[in-house]
Amino acid sequence: MTNNRVFTSRHVVLGGGQPRPATVIADVTTGKIVDILDALSPRSSFPEVGDADWIDAGDKYILPGLVDAHVHLNEPGRTDWEGFWTGTQAAASGGVTTLVDMPLNSIPPTTTVANLEEKRNAARGQCWTDVAFWGGVIPGNQAHLKPLVGAGVKGFKCFLIESGVDEFPCVNESDLRGAMAELKDTSTVLCFHAELEKTPEKSSATEPSDPTLYSTFLASRPQQLEVNAIELITRLHKEYPSLRLHIVHLSASDALPLIRAAKASGLPLTVETCFHYLTLSAQHIPHGRPEFKCCPPIREDANREALWAALLDGTIDCVVSDHSPCVASLKKVEEGDIMSAWGGISTLGLGLSLLWTEARKRGVGIDRLVDWLCVRTARHAGLADRKGQLKVGLDADLVIWDPEAEVKVTKDLLNFKNKLTPYEGLTLKGRVDKTYLRGQLIYGGTQDAFTGLELVGALL
Repeated sequence: MTNNRVFTSRHVVLGGGQPRPATVIADVTTGKIVDILDALSPRSSFPEVGDADWIDAGDKYILPGLVDAHVHLNEPGRTDWEGFWTGTQAAASGGVTTLVDMPLNSIPPTTTVANLEEKRNAARGQCWTDVAFWGGVIPGNQAHLKPLVGAGVKGFKCFLIESGVDEFPCVNESDLRGAMAELKDTSTVLCFHAELEKTPEKSSATEPSDPTLYSTFLASRPQQLEVNAIELITRLHKEYPSLRLHIVHLSASDALPLIRAAKASGLPLTVETCFHYLTLSAQHIPHGRPEFKCCPPIREDANREALWAALLDGTIDCVVSDHSPCVASLKKVEEGDIMSAWGGISTLGLGLSLLWTEARKRGVGIDRLVDWLCVRTARHAGLADRKGQLKVGLDADLVIWDPEAEVKVTKDLLNFKNKLTPYEGLTLKGRVDKTYLRGQLIYGGTQDAFTGLELVGALL
């Protein structure tokens, strides 16, 4: 009798290369990868393994489980928006085996150890994937930051512009200095929502703008807001050069020269962008469709291409979902009022297919996607010692992926709670057929989904 489960395929994405024949052997008791063979294995090579523990993916790809380092699950407090059960199911259906939950929009936010424990208590017994947590930096909570590091948060997020929820106010330069001084001798990371409004000039325009036009919203969040923020971040970074800083959801290509200069100077700065900025563009957003609204906004085609170039040359490190749902009434779908709608895009379950669809157009291989969605996100979240790669000793988190399948995005396909997404109606390339967490099946494909499966997600 053996505790092993064997995965074999002609196309396995191992470290730093194109797919190749390989066999991954997992111990389902420990949940770890115990061996990797550089060949497609025949069934006869593993007579001791039962049929249920023999997974031959054939020509389909075996990928590491994705690590989505930017997700809003909103529980406790706003569970009508999302929750651990539905959010982690949606994640698993897209090949995500680990996600890192943002400190907002839950009530309470993750700004103290007590609040973190409240969130963990809400999550227990509800997670289909592994879940880790970011802490939050808000005015006045500096004394809570080191205790939060000790309690296991993977880093911190702050806003330089109002967040949209009262319980998570934005910080100013003085607040930042206090937080950075507190964290400078730790191995944590401080993440920034990088939009910053300076004192606006008085406008002579008196003509009201149409709130149902996407162009009205886009004009209200210009690229300069991101440039302002990143100028401040990189200036402060020079004063605290030992602390890693991270820009979340970069959308403005105008900020790329600042980022390149900071990285070239040796500052430990990392940057993420999102699926929506790489797949959607402002010119093609229809009139009166608030489901396309997020902050910072989706910008024009030329901006999207500049983000792709920065991702390919390493200026941008990784790609995340920033899954940020809400209830339909807050999205103002019936009114079509983009300006007053909640800003956030629902993506969990779709990211790999979205990025693969765009990557193929550009001749970008699956190995690059694995680097952006698995390796680098795991490293960013401090999880590289157990997540992000198919490697002996790491967690046996695997995805069976059909790169040639076509999937039409319908409401029936979506597993998150509020089924509003700008991607509905699109036909995407690539489909997750099965997802395994520590060797255990957590998603069985579009037909079987979660039927009869055991909940094995852990809090990290």
